[in-house]
Amino acid sequence: MTTREERAHEIQAQIREILLRDWDPIGVRDEARARDEYDSYIGGVYRLLASGAAPQSVAEHLAHVEAEQMGLGVSADKLMDVATKLCALDVKLRIAGGAV
Repeated sequence: MTTREERAHEIQAQIREILLRDWDPIGVRDEARARDEYDSYIGGVYRLLASGAAPQSVAEHLAHVEAEQMGLGVSADKLMDVATKLCALDVKLRIAGGAV
């Protein structure tokens, strides 16, 4: 049986993996010690996904993070692939019996 807490950890791990593998604006995906580099952004991404945000909104959020937190600049349009992958995740906190 999966608890809500276990499910939350699964969702976080899925978001973490996509951010690291597909987004990775500072190029740390191959650094084992940097697996948690983007963890501080998981909550914001999760909130967008849980609210049913469209990929464009997620891409704009990631572009804002890059600009404001990292001092980088990228168009949200260039982040649509990663945003689409994130939006495809099932982020419902289901537990046994189908309750959310």
